[in-house]
Amino acid sequence: MATAENTKPAATSPAIDPFAYFGIVLNADGTLTRVRLYIHQKALESTSSNDRLPVFIYFPGGAFLIGTPASPLYHDFCSFMAVELPAIVVSVDYRLAPEHRLPAAYLDCVEALQWIKTAPHEWLAKYGDLSRCYTMGASAGGNIAYHVPAFLRDVDLTPLKIRGMILVNAFFSGTKRTESELRLENDEVLPLIVNDMTWTLSLPVGADRDHEYCNPAVESELGACDWIKKAGCRVLVKGCDGDPLLDRQKELVKSMQEKGIEVVSKFDEGGCHVIELIDPSNAKDLCLTIRNFMSSAA
Repeated sequence: MATAENTKPAATSPAIDPFAYFGIVLNADGTLTRVRLYIHQKALESTSSNDRLPVFIYFPGGAFLIGTPASPLYHDFCSFMAVELPAIVVSVDYRLAPEHRLPAAYLDCVEALQWIKTAPHEWLAKYGDLSRCYTMGASAGGNIAYHVPAFLRDVDLTPLKIRGMILVNAFFSGTKRTESELRLENDEVLPLIVNDMTWTLSLPVGADRDHEYCNPAVESELGACDWIKKAGCRVLVKGCDGDPLLDRQKELVKSMQEKGIEVVSKFDEGGCHVIELIDPSNAKDLCLTIRNFMSSAA
């Protein structure tokens, strides 16, 4: 049973155009998945329901250890995206490691997708277009956006249709070092020692970094790429050469393309891991890239 979060139902930020958000607890005991919905205030004031908004299912990052929809960086970015795209953004909370190792985060996000398909909230039912849904995330959130739909391969999500995945600085690794990991071993944002430690704390006990949750290049029982291809889902991969994970993201692009998946990639010079959360100009550029990705769909 979904209930309202113990916050104000709506809020506005003077930093951007007015937006509204609403927090919801999906579990009756309040211990598991929560979501925050974001929408441009102008959509709420509109009397027309003809122009329904795409729905972005956003998974916050934080290496599966930190980061929630309430974290200021993610709250501000989701509110900005709701206005800039425009779209309804559903930011999903999930259980965190090390108390709750993977696949706990994936399963919570699966629960959120199943909730969204019923359009139980007025904003989704009145203003959202569930036939135009996108899974999206930065860092660990990008990892989740990639993996979660495959957990639903035998589930009928109708009327929800995932048109695309948007993976921003997606969080992947492996036991064999890449050039970008070695080049940026002492990176200020994501040094290699921290990267390794986060996987040790978040992967199933006894697993190494060549587990399929971590390394999409290994043989997969979950079959994320199989689901993407079968669903005809397009993928946008966004990264930068200041991110130690750059080579992992490029490897994923190449692997998906070899499997016949339609992939759009954009890798910028400079930058850093999850730069869009701290640099407004980069956030604006990312939203422009997303709009172009959406409009280029066949």
